[in-house]
Amino acid sequence: MQPSTTAVQSSVSLRPLFSLPVIVAALGYFVDVYDLLLFNIVRVPSLKDLGLSESDISLIGGRVYNFQQAGLLLGGILWGILGDKRGRLSVLFGSIVTYSLANIACGFVNDPTTYAGLRFVAGLGLAGELGAGITLVSEILPKELRGYGSSLVASVGLLGAVVAFFTVQLFAWRTTYFVGGGLGLALLLLRVSVLESGMYKRAEATNVSRGDFWSLFANQKRLVRYLRCMGIAVPTYFVIGILATFGNEFGKAIGIAEPIQPGQCVLYTYIGMVVGDLASGFLSQGLRSRRRAIGLMMGLTALFVAIYLFGGLSSTNAFYAVCLGMGFGIGYIAMFLTVTAENFGTNLRATATTSVANNVRATTLLTIPLFQALKPSIGVIGAGGLVALLCFVIGVWSLATIEETFGKELDYTEL
Repeated sequence: MQPSTTAVQSSVSLRPLFSLPVIVAALGYFVDVYDLLLFNIVRVPSLKDLGLSESDISLIGGRVYNFQQAGLLLGGILWGILGDKRGRLSVLFGSIVTYSLANIACGFVNDPTTYAGLRFVAGLGLAGELGAGITLVSEILPKELRGYGSSLVASVGLLGAVVAFFTVQLFAWRTTYFVGGGLGLALLLLRVSVLESGMYKRAEATNVSRGDFWSLFANQKRLVRYLRCMGIAVPTYFVIGILATFGNEFGKAIGIAEPIQPGQCVLYTYIGMVVGDLASGFLSQGLRSRRRAIGLMMGLTALFVAIYLFGGLSSTNAFYAVCLGMGFGIGYIAMFLTVTAENFGTNLRATATTSVANNVRATTLLTIPLFQALKPSIGVIGAGGLVALLCFVIGVWSLATIEETFGKELDYTEL
């Protein structure tokens, strides 16, 4: 089906943007981001408190983080399948219970092994939140408002990162986990009143197969479509996972005298993402194009990455300002998930959107080892530049070849 390029009509009410499902999806993503980043922020103090030495913290901390990432990967598949087989709301309820209880349990942990297991369970639960939320919002909003809806969900959600940083400043690390779990359980009360997507109910009434994950790979055209949806977001998690996370290494390699704080890099990057995700939705609606909006944001990201690596930054303020700019540029995270939702029929939409969301998050499991492997031979800047080039080549190719989905009708199933 060819997407419609009909302009947004003035008669379309904006009221659906503030309906309970959209609000719940936005707040759900808020808690998701808070909980997802929390271990990164409290990793060192929490492991010190468990009695680990400085030399063990890096090794054990990386292991615990990998358990969380493994949970995200597995959960992205499981919750996606469940979302298409049992409904979008089953994921919204199940995921929140899983990660809320796991985070509360993290506040009581006393050894690294249990910590790793609980972060796996938390990652498993967190994997379902964003994909199911974007799928539900895409299906319940009029096609003229889907871009605005994704922006609202992402902007509110990404504020969770900012709140997580300031919560850690105010409370002990165990308390921050209790806060995250409590926020999730409070959100569960709001979800009781959320209704299932009408599109899903219509698909459920048919005999069409739903939630068949392997069917994404059985058809070559569908597989390429799936990979393109992932590819357009690869630059986003390169910025978060390497440039922001290892900001201290890049600052030293550039020659900035004052030490760069990675936590501050991540904070400014996420602040930029909040504004960028809000702007990208409006940009998409104004241009009546998902591809052109994402292309402009990706181009802006590439510009800031070039300045970050080769712009001769000489002060911490300039460095953090560029992190803010990169964050704004990659502020198309909800938009790429909306594109994913718009690329697949109702019987595979949650499976594709939820798994893509977490597969992209997990690309850092490939890019970070590559970055680390290249550093000894070509240095921090060279390694960062080479990985950046690879990520942007994948992103540009994917965007150039993916279908334009602005205004596309979504009430159909995959054959």
